[in-house]
Amino acid sequence: MKVIFLDRDGVINQEVEYLHKRKDFKFIDGIFEACKNFQSLGYKLIVVTNQSGIDREYYQEEDFHILTKWMLAQFDKRDIDILDVFFCPHGPKSNCKCRKPQPGMFLEASDKYDINMEDSWVIGDKEADIIAASAAGVNNTIIVKSGHSVDETNTKAKFILESIKESIQIIT
Repeated sequence: MKVIFLDRDGVINQEVEYLHKRKDFKFIDGIFEACKNFQSLGYKLIVVTNQSGIDREYYQEEDFHILTKWMLAQFDKRDIDILDVFFCPHGPKSNCKCRKPQPGMFLEASDKYDINMEDSWVIGDKEADIIAASAAGVNNTIIVKSGHSVDETNTKAKFILESIKESIQIIT
């Protein structure tokens, strides 16, 4: 199985610090078209997202699950199947193996679904996404500028794009 791993904040939706309310959730322009295209190419879609707002007690894990359920329904309405969502609820000072730049979420997904990591892609908006992907054996990486600012001279990403919309021309 080949997969497109998608970060959530800044890739799927507009970056909002500690997003946990539906009223603040706005999809990035082109996300649905890109995902439909990836599916047509035989890719499965998996979301991998750090959610340190849970550890910081800005919101509860249940809030994350409620918002995720709503987000997945929006994809489903457009006949886009998100295979799974992996999230890390820990803060940056934790020693967990799941918080990006650690590869834990990617490795867990690979174990669960027998993913061919060499044929898979990661689309993120931070260098931590790219570092985690590389550590998990995913070398096809895209960093988008629709979330955080990108240090284009120091990124290890294969491609730097304005947003996920442009990835349709890269992933063929």
